[in-house]
Amino acid sequence: MEITGFITLVIAAALLFYIVGIYNRLVSLKNRNENAFAQIEVQLKRRHDLIPNLVETARGYLKHERETLDAVTSARNSAINDLKTAASNPSSASAIDNLGRAESTLTDALGRFSAVMEAYPDLKANHNMMALTEELGSTENKVAFARQAFNDCVTSYNIYKQHFPPVLLAAFFGHRADGRLLEFADTEVIQTAPRIEF
Repeated sequence: MEITGFITLVIAAALLFYIVGIYNRLVSLKNRNENAFAQIEVQLKRRHDLIPNLVETARGYLKHERETLDAVTSARNSAINDLKTAASNPSSASAIDNLGRAESTLTDALGRFSAVMEAYPDLKANHNMMALTEELGSTENKVAFARQAFNDCVTSYNIYKQHFPPVLLAAFFGHRADGRLLEFADTEVIQTAPRIEF
């Protein structure tokens, strides 16, 4: 009887440690996911902070292009709001989807802005504009890398939650919804950073 009780105790302890290991792995993957989103947030904030300087520098040259400048500003403001919402809950699928759409709209607006500026050689030669566009290009690359790292973390988290036996325990431990990948509508623009040359 003592050996049977001992074996039962060992099996119960092993099972408990195994379940604790699953819980700890889920928490670790979720925290990596949130940290990866924080890195995207840093880069997107940097991008959003550059845009007003870019618009102000161009404003004097683009007096007849007010609609383009307003579109960039409006898209930036929308992206900032959606970033704040997503940052408050990076596991919200709708918040991540809205952020992706807002950033896609901003990228499109910046592309139109770049196309308009091609017609203004004095603006392209402006030292401040060259520095800002170089910084914006660098930031676009950092956004792309941070987005890829985030999507990798989300994928790892989702895969682990869908494996057996974690799939049986994930919801019980509060890991119900699968993480959502951050996708921009125009992925080609993100994969090759927007080129704004002056």
